[in-house]
Amino acid sequence: MRFDRVLSKILLVFFLILTLLFFSPNITATSSLSLYKGQPIKYIFLFIGDGMGLNSIYLTEMYLGSVSKLNPPSVEKLSFTKFPNLGYMSTFAADSYITDSASAITAMLAGKKTNDGVINMDSEKKTKYKSIFEMAKELGRKIGVITSVSIDHATPAGCYAHQPSRNNYYEIALELTDSGFDFFGGGGFIQPNGKDGKSRSIYEILKEKGYKVVSKEEDILNLKPGEGKIVAINPVLDSSKALPFAINRLNNMKVGLSLADFVRKAIELLEGPNGFVIMVEGGKIDWAAHANDAGALIYDILDFDSAIREAINFYKKHPTETLIIVTADHGTGGLSIGYAGTRYMTYPWLLSRQRISYDEFSKIVAEYREKTQGKGSFEDFVPLITQYYGLELLDEDTIKKLEGEAKKGDSNSEVRLKLALTKDELEELKEAFQLSMLQPKERPSNQRIYLLYGGYEPLTIAVTRILNRKAGIGWTTYSHTGEPVPIYAIGKGAHIFNGYFDNTDLYRKICSLLGLDPYKDNRISILGSKELVSVR
Repeated sequence: MRFDRVLSKILLVFFLILTLLFFSPNITATSSLSLYKGQPIKYIFLFIGDGMGLNSIYLTEMYLGSVSKLNPPSVEKLSFTKFPNLGYMSTFAADSYITDSASAITAMLAGKKTNDGVINMDSEKKTKYKSIFEMAKELGRKIGVITSVSIDHATPAGCYAHQPSRNNYYEIALELTDSGFDFFGGGGFIQPNGKDGKSRSIYEILKEKGYKVVSKEEDILNLKPGEGKIVAINPVLDSSKALPFAINRLNNMKVGLSLADFVRKAIELLEGPNGFVIMVEGGKIDWAAHANDAGALIYDILDFDSAIREAINFYKKHPTETLIIVTADHGTGGLSIGYAGTRYMTYPWLLSRQRISYDEFSKIVAEYREKTQGKGSFEDFVPLITQYYGLELLDEDTIKKLEGEAKKGDSNSEVRLKLALTKDELEELKEAFQLSMLQPKERPSNQRIYLLYGGYEPLTIAVTRILNRKAGIGWTTYSHTGEPVPIYAIGKGAHIFNGYFDNTDLYRKICSLLGLDPYKDNRISILGSKELVSVR
């Protein structure tokens, strides 16, 4: 009996210990977080494919595999999916399971959850946080920030700004001028003269703060080490001060420099004895996914991959000193590889017939609307749909002829048959065309219209949706999604990115790579003090 009582007490103590281990509020997930132990990494690249969920990556690999070899199904890996280390990050924000780029980058670079729309501040918008890039600059590292969208957009802003709203573009730009970072490249500024256009020019302030601003292609490519702090703006920008979509190169449109060009130049300018930390954002990946434009999405991921290859070339020359990290801040669009209409089949190679991005096609629609004063005919417009997306209105005789050629093994005939518009698809396009012939303010605004077109040009969305469905893929939203995102790594310290962790842990991992205390308080006083206080 006494033995039973002793055994019961032992089991009770064991149970209490387990309870403390698993439920104590003082023991957090970070206590077992995989961190780097060793000499600080000299060269660190952080590539962020904005909105680049796992299905977006895999669709791109399917596309490459199917274009080069139609049957049987195959994939061609991207440079970063060959990296030996793979992990996953949860992405939820402080106020939502679905994050935006501002709250996501705050978690990733400052280690703190905050509300959507907030950059490097807490949810109350009272406390500012220092980013890992600011800390790296204080260590003497050269800092580069590159993006395919505007340089004052949420993700690049997370490297240097602290704002209650990601829409404070002028205030964000002012913080850029004070950052002291060494190289900014890619897009321009959304509000260089403030929201009202009356504030002092950001370009004047940059010059005053010692920055050289260059926006001609030859001037950017001719930059040499030792020229000081640089802001290099792509010579061709869209209306949002971002780089054009990469797919538009297929249509021989002028798109200026690529992300790879900017990364190559940043490496040349920043390499040195103190090392560097470079962030590169593929921002237009997210924009393509918002518009459910699979073709534009694929080509911007390929452009992003080309930029990563520049870092890989550098890594091969400095394998013991370099780390490359590739990840996303969130998913976008709810891309599904699989569509009910094609059952178990997908035909990603059909997307090769798309020659233009959704925004450029929307310009063509708008020009036609103005030219015809909204009274144009759908039949008159169909040739443009065929020209840019491959979708065709075929008569019965043509279909029979193509079927005969396809049976003989003619792949082009097979493609044309798969892209032939059905009766239901024609009705869908005609309805969208009629809406697109109305001025935007004249169109109905209700839930059905939003679900169909998401606020974009109706005909453009209808055309891309039909092409996507024929390829065997679908979308669920015009917004972000809440699933975990993959993270790939190669180089010194890359092993710490294996496993499943939160996006706030990325900050702590990079701290350890730089030789910084991952748990040191990185709050910045509201009064402006930038002294970091240890919480230990």
